[in-house]
Amino acid sequence: MQQIAKIFPRGRLPRIAATMMIAGIGLTGIGQKADTKATLQQPVAPQPSAAKQRHIFPRLQIGKASWYGRAFQGKKTANGETFNMNMLTAAHRTLPLGSWVRVTNLKNRKSVLVRINDRGPVITSRVLDLSYAAARMLGLGGVGRVSLQQVRQDDPQTINEMLAEMPPLQPFPYYALSN
Repeated sequence: MQQIAKIFPRGRLPRIAATMMIAGIGLTGIGQKADTKATLQQPVAPQPSAAKQRHIFPRLQIGKASWYGRAFQGKKTANGETFNMNMLTAAHRTLPLGSWVRVTNLKNRKSVLVRINDRGPVITSRVLDLSYAAARMLGLGGVGRVSLQQVRQDDPQTINEMLAEMPPLQPFPYYALSN
């Protein structure tokens, strides 16, 4: 043991031994004939319908979202249109402008379809800034945890169907949500 301690500096021996053990465990199955009689059945997860699966990207982003409203009302967004806090829009750092995203509030499972028309949020710990109307539909008062799933652009009919499924906007006082 003292000879090994001279070769390896103090503290590295346990790491090297652990690495060698892991490598040895991984190599023990090499050269053995596989047992073809034993088959493992893995649980099958329920698959979404083919129509919905075609139009939603598999990538999912989860993070904090906030909303912005009256202070930006009437100002220009990154894509050049005028911001309207009563439209279902959002700001994202990297998603293409004009793309559609399904946003789900992870606290209450409410979902809304928004169009990306601006860049943001400025606060780095957040992934999305929603318009006031989108935050209201999600029941988001201030900052909340959401999931984002981008909807494909190649089928506008699907986007129209998803928008039609959403409940209509109801009158709601602006001061009820705090930002």
